[in-house]
Amino acid sequence: MSGERIGLIAGSGRFPVLFAETARRRGVEVFAVAHRGETDPELDRVVAGISWLYPGELAAMIDALKRAGVRRAVMVGGIAKPRLFREFRPDARAMAVIARVGKLRDDLVLRAVASELESEGIAVVESTLYLQEIVPSAGVLSAAKVIGQFDIGQSVVVRGGAVIAVEGIEGTDATIRRAGELAGGDIVLVKVCKPTQDTRFDLPAVGPGTVAALAQAKGRVLAIEAGRTVTLDRAEMVTLADRVDIAVVAVDGREVDR
Repeated sequence: MSGERIGLIAGSGRFPVLFAETARRRGVEVFAVAHRGETDPELDRVVAGISWLYPGELAAMIDALKRAGVRRAVMVGGIAKPRLFREFRPDARAMAVIARVGKLRDDLVLRAVASELESEGIAVVESTLYLQEIVPSAGVLSAAKVIGQFDIGQSVVVRGGAVIAVEGIEGTDATIRRAGELAGGDIVLVKVCKPTQDTRFDLPAVGPGTVAALAQAKGRVLAIEAGRTVTLDRAEMVTLADRVDIAVVAVDGREVDR
């Protein structure tokens, strides 16, 4: 056992569970702060300790991490915007952060929350800390043939170089369905980091569900940014992509910036 421990600020989806499972296999104790109605209850099974709270309870989050004695923490998984609007319960400390930031933009708020944690002696580190094997390098992941050329954009669905849909608060799968209805198929889903992305949190993530949604919309290519995109259940995702003839391509970030 390594004797190491880390805090996990868990949002939705499979990513928090995957992080905890991987860290535990490496002998790391994981103490989680989970969000009610958002975080997968399965997380409780794979962590050394867990505290449940509502989005916005910043003081409670910090207290839980300090009680667990962690000095480093990761932010893994997001909070669905519609749920956030309904269940956001900011405490006095969170309200002070929001007032200081001035805008409710994700990146600004997350950086401000990270600063609050760091002021309490808890460093926020990259969420891929133990997950290098699920962040692919550049290349074609699936066996499907890449067809044609496509322009790289940011979190968009394109066809023939034209932007069909941009992801909003409805999430990636709903965006794919919307684009499929508009374009009638042959679409490309592109997921890359924002130019100002802080890689400690909110990295793009794809998995079998992404490929399934793309197949249902008659998509042809899933393009992700190499080294900065998390692939959840990668073997299952690639197997499904091959079965439905969707090319999964990890593109070098230098090409994305061109």
